[in-house]
Amino acid sequence: MSELTPSQTVGPFFAYCLTPAGYSTRAIFSNDLNVPGLAGEKLRIEGRVLDGDGVGIPDAMVEIWQADADGSYAHGVAEPGSNIAFKGFGRCGSGPDGSYSFSTIKPGRVAGPGGRLQAPHLGVNIFARGLLKQLVTRIYFGDESANETDPILALVPAERRATLLAKPERRNGAKVYVLDLRLQEGANGEAETVFFEV
Repeated sequence: MSELTPSQTVGPFFAYCLTPAGYSTRAIFSNDLNVPGLAGEKLRIEGRVLDGDGVGIPDAMVEIWQADADGSYAHGVAEPGSNIAFKGFGRCGSGPDGSYSFSTIKPGRVAGPGGRLQAPHLGVNIFARGLLKQLVTRIYFGDESANETDPILALVPAERRATLLAKPERRNGAKVYVLDLRLQEGANGEAETVFFEV
């Protein structure tokens, strides 16, 4: 988005100091979560934010929140061996074709309901025009064996789980995970991404 659009009832005003492309906000957030000395498997996550017709939404904002490689969330307090420069939070405005991307590390497993370990995942918030409240979902890694025992993923009907699983690819020796985030069911029956009530 290159300019404000005040005629919209609910924005979008995301580029104004809310996305890395808006202003110089790198110290607060970015779509590149990697910092010096960060341990873990580096990877890229990308995809598109799509409407029900499969058209990219050019002015959406995607946020992620994740644990580090050891399964710890950033809380600003140094623990032995921790790198508090890793905030575990990123934000990205979508491109003209609805594209988004993040450079980060694969998160470790964290405890879930009843203390059961969850599969590595990213918490995701999506903001877009016409939404009074953000949509909340997750991105899981399609090649992760721990998906089979994840207590949250198990709550999702089996036929809908694919909408949360990013597909792994290799590009120029780097690992890339791809997942489109579809805000509505497609006209030809393409499944809407699973969203959670929080």
